[in-house]
Amino acid sequence: MVSLNFDRSFDVPPETTMVVSPLIRRVLADNPGPFTFKGTSSFIIGHGQVAIIDPGPDSDIHLAALLAAVKDETVSHILITHSHLDHSPLAPKLKRATGAAIVGHGPVADQAGEEGLRLDASIDADFDPDIKLRHGEVISGKGWSLEGVFTPGHMSNHMSYALREEKALLCGDHVMAWSTSVIAPPDGNMGQYFASLRLLLERDDDIYHPAHGPSRRDPRPLVRAYLTHRRMREDAIITRLKAGDHSIEEIVKANYADINPKLHAAAGLSTLAHIEHLIERGLVRAEPQGTAGVQYFAT
Repeated sequence: MVSLNFDRSFDVPPETTMVVSPLIRRVLADNPGPFTFKGTSSFIIGHGQVAIIDPGPDSDIHLAALLAAVKDETVSHILITHSHLDHSPLAPKLKRATGAAIVGHGPVADQAGEEGLRLDASIDADFDPDIKLRHGEVISGKGWSLEGVFTPGHMSNHMSYALREEKALLCGDHVMAWSTSVIAPPDGNMGQYFASLRLLLERDDDIYHPAHGPSRRDPRPLVRAYLTHRRMREDAIITRLKAGDHSIEEIVKANYADINPKLHAAAGLSTLAHIEHLIERGLVRAEPQGTAGVQYFAT
């Protein structure tokens, strides 16, 4: 499996305003965990008239920290990269406190198609932004402009934001320097994720600011490494199928033997997302086994 060059040097105190760049400040929510790393970063864009990206989890402590960070400033927009519970739930309280409009691609249902709502326990089911931003549209304020860069995959409504003045991409959970992004069906979609990674290779952003962990300068080599890593994961799945492993559990046990077993459930979701992508391309077939579930076979 390809070895990604992860950067876990992220010594940032929670609930404290930190200057990231001339136009960006960070307030890290105190919600560390196996999928959030040290916590969720809320980014404040601009000075005087500002936008806040990803207000974070429903935490009164984090709300107070954000309001203290923008004291005597006007918050015009609250932008959401995606509606997982560690990113969007604080937005309504922040809106009531500031009067700012909530911006995002839209609720998960916008991408559900004929299958209906595609929700899981980690999704903010109440998320419905005031302004539904499309790819390429711009939200601007005094001295800053944020372009919507639609990057579905991690979630169907995942939107990154390009700060044009700094050639910086606020990329949510799409690409992170500390770890790979989890793609968890039913809402996560590996085919969309591959396409969104390829989209970033067409851009010329100088730096990525993910919602978890450190920023990454010269980010395109990391994106290419992500693509290589995901292709190798798919090759490893096909290898296991040909070797006689036909369930998600068997594949995870073989391919993720080196990770904490507590993370095997998440690895199983990622494996399922890869298998769905392989089925779409005609490389794998699924065969229902009645009460025994589904088995998968290489074609």
